[in-house]
Amino acid sequence: MDQQRAADRISQAIIKNEKEILVWAVCGAGKTEMLFPGITKALQLGKRICLATPRADVVRELLPRFQQAFSKISIQALYGGSEDRDATAQFIIATTHQLLRFQHAFDVMIIDEIDAFPYHADPSLPFAANRSIISTGTKIYLTATPRQKHRMKIASKKLPHIFVPLRFHGYPLPVPVFKMCPALRKDLEKNLPPMAFIRWLKKREHPDRQLLIFVPTIALAEKMKAKLIVLLLKDGFLKDDFDLVSVHASDQDREEKVNHFRQKKMSMLITTTILERGVTFPSVDVAVLDAGNRVFDEAALVQIAGRAGRSPKDPTGEVLFFHDGKTEAMVQAVKSIKAMNKRGGVG
Repeated sequence: MDQQRAADRISQAIIKNEKEILVWAVCGAGKTEMLFPGITKALQLGKRICLATPRADVVRELLPRFQQAFSKISIQALYGGSEDRDATAQFIIATTHQLLRFQHAFDVMIIDEIDAFPYHADPSLPFAANRSIISTGTKIYLTATPRQKHRMKIASKKLPHIFVPLRFHGYPLPVPVFKMCPALRKDLEKNLPPMAFIRWLKKREHPDRQLLIFVPTIALAEKMKAKLIVLLLKDGFLKDDFDLVSVHASDQDREEKVNHFRQKKMSMLITTTILERGVTFPSVDVAVLDAGNRVFDEAALVQIAGRAGRSPKDPTGEVLFFHDGKTEAMVQAVKSIKAMNKRGGVG
């Protein structure tokens, strides 16, 4: 099994103090679980570990999972506003910005989502990651969508890697469906979703699934929420005003809202790219409104599509890109997803 092979390879890198290795695993492959054996071995060897990820939301999601798996180990979470401050634990889970605090502090540095903003765009963050690990330490990079520079290193054999092309439950990645919306600009100017989206929503094959709706801006997320609630309430597609909420990076209640969505206390969530990666919901359909917007690059669209179909109980969620003209990013995202499915033997 590819997941077991990856877990064994990670453990080997840690035991042998290899300098670095990249784990390229598709969305929903089970990257977190693949880390467990290696982390177990590192802890047994007395090594100090840091798992760094670009976003605080992901830190908050990962912490309870690792606390449950390693209940006898001190684990601290570091991000802006976090309760933990002193950073003395053997195992640290942190946002990448928190790495600026450390120097030669860790034996194992795991960097999750190396392709994500801000890590790939801010040179100070890779510098901080390199400075925070000891000279004989091991760096483990995780990604579902490696950037071109990492693909070139892999191709030239300058970066050891292991590839996991299949989701842990064996089903393929959902392939996005394009929906053309000629009046998209006019609709968005009025903070309205395109009519094609409304028609699809009302005739969904699995209306019991929750719905993640991605939009390109915070302003649109807030304003469209109000318009959409009015539209859907009168037709009985929402229980009440609180059955649909919006969330974004500057939302002070975002942690609570995401948790409520995960607990199925609401049926629809409008979000910006803040939830494009690192969060897991068991049964959702995904819609991207204005998928051609430059905010949605290829990596973002692949990650967004990867939010659907993550559970073995419901592995086939729908993903739709609503647009007024295909972009290269949209086309390449679908091409990449199909290629992964083919390499995994399910495409």
